Amino acid sequence: MSIQGQTGAKSVVVCDTQPVCIEGLRVLLQPCPDLKFSGGVCGILAAMELVNSTKPAVVLVDKTVGVQAISDWLTVVRNTKTVMVVWGTAISNSEALRLVQAGARGVVHKTSDLEAILSCLRTAAGGATWMSDTIFQLPEREQHRSNLTAREHQVAELVERGMRNKDIGQNLGIQTGTVKIHLKHIFEKTGCRGRYGLALSGLRDKGQLNLAVM
Repeated sequence: MSIQGQTGAKSVVVCDTQPVCIEGLRVLLQPCPDLKFSGGVCGILAAMELVNSTKPAVVLVDKTVGVQAISDWLTVVRNTKTVMVVWGTAISNSEALRLVQAGARGVVHKTSDLEAILSCLRTAAGGATWMSDTIFQLPEREQHRSNLTAREHQVAELVERGMRNKDIGQNLGIQTGTVKIHLKHIFEKTGCRGRYGLALSGLRDKGQLNLAVM
């Protein structure tokens, strides 16, 4: 299904396994002067065809179609003007990090309030990356990495790239156990609650991720 949108507004296509969610997004976007609903489908293949034909500013995808399938699709849209936002009822830190690293411009829970969802779509359409700070429980900006040692900075950078402890050890020429010790110290100094939070906070501190406190 599709409708004509407002002139100059950013177009949004929705891919969701539940038709009621598609209709909900259509109604949500209807009064927005800067965003327009350009169509919605329930399957990822149909969504790809719709995106190819309409070339929207944003495609909003339901996580239940599969993280791997979404990651594969991201490699295709990465070189186009369309950006992708992923939403779902349950998104783990590891999934969020994987999606952002693959190129997703937004990750948001379906249970977020309407303003948060609109903020996510608008931020993504504007070319930045959006994520709710409260969802992923990242530390305040004041708990930055200035107190890390040079080696701890290296470990943190490799965690941001999605590397496992064994791979980090091989890359730096140190034992896996030593990597774990460095991570323990990094978590204590930064206030991050795990490797995924560490990676996400690193992207935020570099200005590559807009974490909105809702």
